[in-house]
Amino acid sequence: MKKLFFNLLIAFLLFTLNYKCQQTIYETITHDNLQRDYILYIPQSYNPSNPVPLLLCFHGFTSNAEVNFYYTNFKEIADTVGFILVHPQGSLLQGITHWNVGGWTTGSTTDDVSFTNTLIDTITSSYSINTDRIYSTGMSNGGYMSFLLACQLSYRFAAIASVTGSMTPQTFNSCYPNHPTPILQIHGTADGVVPYDGNTSWTLSINEVLQYWSDYNNCLTSPTITEIPNVNAFDGSTAEHHIYIGGDRGTTVEHFKVFGGDHDWPGAFGNMDFNASAEVWKFFSKYDINGKIESSPNTISNNFKKHSILIYPNVVNEFINVELEFNSNEKYQIFSSDGKLVSEGIIESNKTKINVSPLYAGSYLFKVKNSVNKFIISRN
Repeated sequence: MKKLFFNLLIAFLLFTLNYKCQQTIYETITHDNLQRDYILYIPQSYNPSNPVPLLLCFHGFTSNAEVNFYYTNFKEIADTVGFILVHPQGSLLQGITHWNVGGWTTGSTTDDVSFTNTLIDTITSSYSINTDRIYSTGMSNGGYMSFLLACQLSYRFAAIASVTGSMTPQTFNSCYPNHPTPILQIHGTADGVVPYDGNTSWTLSINEVLQYWSDYNNCLTSPTITEIPNVNAFDGSTAEHHIYIGGDRGTTVEHFKVFGGDHDWPGAFGNMDFNASAEVWKFFSKYDINGKIESSPNTISNNFKKHSILIYPNVVNEFINVELEFNSNEKYQIFSSDGKLVSEGIIESNKTKINVSPLYAGSYLFKVKNSVNKFIISRN
């Protein structure tokens, strides 16, 4: 009887350990007397005896960590290559979630750089993290936050990537990196929120950002340019990949320039010719805090790069067209821009139309399984 009890106890402990190593955890810490929330994802392959990379992904202005967690879908890449993923939650500025980066957030008193530093300390004290391989990315305000960290918390980050973000004048004027820093910038030329050509009062142009970092890293002044195959004729945009090579310690500055692209996360919504999340990790995987890793790990399976769902047009009035690359009879959900579930149903065929006329005008996220696409309802 004792032997049976002992065997059951061992089995339970092994199950508990395995469960802990493959879960999404909602955590809270207190920083500067504020409760700060974050989502932590631990992949199944995690083994405390093997230090793993840490990826921080910051959401956009007015958004939240959970919505960002779904549409970026770094979880699937983490399951493939084994890094730990964290999605921090921004604090409130006049009731709106934000990251304090200067520019339009100048009225904020939140110290998000210090919060991020504390968050990294918290995670590294509980999990086995390769501290030479900590990375930051984010969309819009989250991209601005990643640049701020590259400037003011440089010693902790091996590389950063911004999707639809930039640098504010305040970040630019207080930028003190202490090592060559690989930079990836993904941005649309028709971005209606963060203008590609900048605005002198609150944001640098994308060209100014690229020039600053390529100069700092001592890269060549002219990039090599590769055209991205236009595999999706419905997204209204095309893309090029610009690479500034020759930087110190093997660093590069890279830019996916999306012609006609709006304020989007390519591969999830907007341009569908490449997947921003896949490209971000492919870029990060080449570097640690000391520069280029001579033998970069293999990145992502082709299954992740393949787009499993197509919705069009991007701007609709009454109906959206949905095409699936997997089996039909899948549940779909539609979320408003603030993350609220506003509609759901079943897709009964691989090609179908969904009536969205009962919804108000605005931006929405369409989710099926792990695929998330953005569309806009216009009543004009």
